Amino acid sequence: MMPTSIGKNGALLFVFAAITAAILAFVYDSTKENIAISERRAAQKALLEIVPQSRIDNDLLLDTIQIPKSAHDLLGKLDNEAIHVARKNNQVIAVIVPAIAPDGYSGDIKLIAGVNADGTLAGVRVLKHKETPGLGDKVDIQKSDWVRSFEGRSLNNPTTEGWKVKKHGGEFDQFTGATITPRAVITRIYNILRYVEENRTQLFADKQESLANE
Repeated sequence: MMPTSIGKNGALLFVFAAITAAILAFVYDSTKENIAISERRAAQKALLEIVPQSRIDNDLLLDTIQIPKSAHDLLGKLDNEAIHVARKNNQVIAVIVPAIAPDGYSGDIKLIAGVNADGTLAGVRVLKHKETPGLGDKVDIQKSDWVRSFEGRSLNNPTTEGWKVKKHGGEFDQFTGATITPRAVITRIYNILRYVEENRTQLFADKQESLANE
């Protein structure tokens, strides 16, 4: 009797597991489209906060340039990330560049920065971080407007020495009780500006030029 009972219990567990897997698969299939739509809207919202819709006539999510591994030194170790291109009448007016600052107080800080065609910053947003609430989390636009202090800045404004927190002789505020977090963000934003300047020809080519070079 014992082997028969064990066999029946095993069969019941198998059937239960199969039914559970089928239900989970159905739920995933029925919700993945809504999840994808929500993720697209969230990504688009972040991009449009930097380069508003009134400035462009293209789809920021679809108009992209893949980031090569050679950019990791300046932008951090990004995984299948892309630069988003903002255009008006086929002219590139800005690029939105993702980056990861690996040296935050509590780990990686993921951010994006928009760089206008004239080399000035259109805006910066921190997308993901694990910084301490009430201290380092002030890099988040939801917590403070600190990231707005980068708007209009460029490689030459301030000079290289100015791209530091004030505590270290730079022009940017640190947070009370927290210097590591803003320092990490400042360094990465400066490196984004360097990357854009070094790759200006490719990044700011208009659509006709891009197609001609393919």
